[in-house]
Amino acid sequence: MIARTGELETENRMNMRSGNGCVNVAHWFKPEAFGARMRLCARLTIEPGASIGTHAHEGEDEIYLVLSGTGRIFDDGAWSPIRAGDAILTGKGGSHSVENNGDEPLVIAAVIIL
Repeated sequence: MIARTGELETENRMNMRSGNGCVNVAHWFKPEAFGARMRLCARLTIEPGASIGTHAHEGEDEIYLVLSGTGRIFDDGAWSPIRAGDAILTGKGGSHSVENNGDEPLVIAAVIIL
């Protein structure tokens, strides 16, 4: 199964998880496409100044793969810079938030596994 960039189902989420601004979510695959238990497989585009608010991952794991741009992530109680090529794993009840504090869109692949 191939998900083509121009054909993805997209949605704009304002103040995602009580964050700031708008996050564009482009779904590569919906949960029903998987044999495994999956909640999200999408490209997140976070515009400069926008963020995803702090939220926990109880009973699931989330992987962020930073595709382009720069920003910062609040992970395990501390802020850390992130940039293209970085990978972040949050799970086992951990919480995180992410913010684009750069000058260009921050693009992240996000996968949530149950």
